[in-house]
Amino acid sequence: MTARILDGNALSATLRGELAAQAAELAARGVPPGLAVILVGDNSASAVYVRNKVAACEKVGIHSLKFAYPQDAAPETVMAKIAELNGDPKVHGILVQLPLPPQFDEKAVLEAISVGKDVDGFHAENVGRLSQGQPAYFPCTPHGVMKILEYGDIPVTGADAVVIGRSNIVGKPMAMLLTQAGATVTVCHSRTRDLAAHTRRADILVVAMGRALAIGADMVKPGATVIDVGMNRFPEGHARAGKLCGDVDFEAVKEIAGAITPVPGGVGPMTITMLLANTVESAARAAEGER
Repeated sequence: MTARILDGNALSATLRGELAAQAAELAARGVPPGLAVILVGDNSASAVYVRNKVAACEKVGIHSLKFAYPQDAAPETVMAKIAELNGDPKVHGILVQLPLPPQFDEKAVLEAISVGKDVDGFHAENVGRLSQGQPAYFPCTPHGVMKILEYGDIPVTGADAVVIGRSNIVGKPMAMLLTQAGATVTVCHSRTRDLAAHTRRADILVVAMGRALAIGADMVKPGATVIDVGMNRFPEGHARAGKLCGDVDFEAVKEIAGAITPVPGGVGPMTITMLLANTVESAARAAEGER
């Protein structure tokens, strides 16, 4: 058996087409969606992520503003910019690219963003709303995973789901979204004993470990849906050394799983798509006077 490929690129293209139509409609009503992105420091990966987000905005008709600061920028300077953007009616979403340099208190920075413009879904109030099943901006990667499951016709209600990773960005909100969708969820992490015993019983396995090729075929239940959130490089000595890979050994696991996301081309494009969706939603709320 070879797994069905859950193509994040194809789904992303479909959803972005729908978002472009919504953005055009909002612009015609005098509320063109706007996203402000703040980048601090010289992290090359962060610079690439921001460039991709800005380009994606332009393609769907979201006006984007980028504010770049040097590595030694004073936190007060960035906080002042966030306060300014909070009060700008033309800005419907504010994103601060993480990680920040060590002089910053990331929690304080994220909570300085207006809840209504927190399109990354990291503000404590949005996290609290998510935990209570209330309307909120969901963190983009877990939200994208849920869309992949939805459009892939993967049954979630009643499923045994295992999430590997407990970060605030992926693992914890992922577990909450799956729970709210009716799955029975186990969260595994670096202290988990006998990880394979958990993964082998998962109908849905979401892997966000940050370790290249950590999940092999012997750790996956036949027919399971495997969602690979990892973004790594093949190690030295591998035939594909230096190229992108996930936390899952794709070539081996695809022969066991029922459905699987590739890396690249799986969860990654959906993360940016859900950022765009949250920004358009925020603009729609503003158009209706809900902010």
